[in-house]
Amino acid sequence: MKKLLFALLILVSISCKQKQKESQLVKLSGPVFGTGFNIQYADNENTDYSKEIDGLFNDINKSLSTYISDSDISKLNRNEISDVDDYFVEVFNTSKSIYLETEGVFDPTIGNVVNAWNFGAETDKFLTDSTTIDSLMQFVGFNKVSLNNHTINKPKSTYLEFNAIAKGYGVDVIGKFLESKNVANYLVEIGGEIRVKGKNIEKDSPWKVGLDEPRFDGEQSVFKALELKNEAMATSGTYRKFKIDENGNRYAHIIDTKTGYPTKTNILSVSVIAPDCITADGYATAFQAMGIEKVTSFLKSHPELKAYFIYQDTDKTLKTLSLNNFPE
Repeated sequence: MKKLLFALLILVSISCKQKQKESQLVKLSGPVFGTGFNIQYADNENTDYSKEIDGLFNDINKSLSTYISDSDISKLNRNEISDVDDYFVEVFNTSKSIYLETEGVFDPTIGNVVNAWNFGAETDKFLTDSTTIDSLMQFVGFNKVSLNNHTINKPKSTYLEFNAIAKGYGVDVIGKFLESKNVANYLVEIGGEIRVKGKNIEKDSPWKVGLDEPRFDGEQSVFKALELKNEAMATSGTYRKFKIDENGNRYAHIIDTKTGYPTKTNILSVSVIAPDCITADGYATAFQAMGIEKVTSFLKSHPELKAYFIYQDTDKTLKTLSLNNFPE
């Protein structure tokens, strides 16, 4: 009887230790993609995957970063290569899908125009005269670029840039990596783009995230908190990234792909929830340019997307709009 009781005590002790171990989150953070990342996950062994994650970040940068001169996309834009890797193919195909769905509002070939307005990787430009914009716009059009297996065909002067979707893709890559390691509970965030699975085991509750309040003073505060469940969210805002010319005119960084000029909009931010973060990221950018009326109509045939707008009314007061059951 004593032996049986001793064995039971050992089992209870082991069980308690396992529960205690499982209740801990591994937390990783640091700089990446010109911003920062925050990763939290629960692993039975509390495994540190930081080396593997850093390696994935490096691989994505090497493929897709226009801020790195020897990346694949930089070489492609200089017409030095035409073959690309699996990362590039996945981002290309998703971008093409969003391009078609939004009728060209989302267009990765707008990059040289973005650079001309001094919002891109080339920071020594601020060329807003109509002649310059018109000359660059003749090479814009994602329909001019095709992918055959892993080979890109494009006009020599067409410039590709996936910066409006790459952060979201990076979030997905890390999320899928953790899932491949049988991690059932995680949060991955890069520069505000988020993907979650399971729950926050420390609090035994769904993952809670915050939407930033649109502020032009550079400060940060939470406007709205919400719960995410096995989904992703991305936010595009115009209140932080803008330029002011010598005449005091403020230009938002969202470029109209039809005109080549910054989009005139009263939208300060739009958040999109989708099954994956690459989709949420791409549509958040597109919805900024489309405007509330067009997005409202668009979402009627896209129940997989949820959107939340923060915008200024005519009297400059903040207004909000929730579409497709965006969580309150």
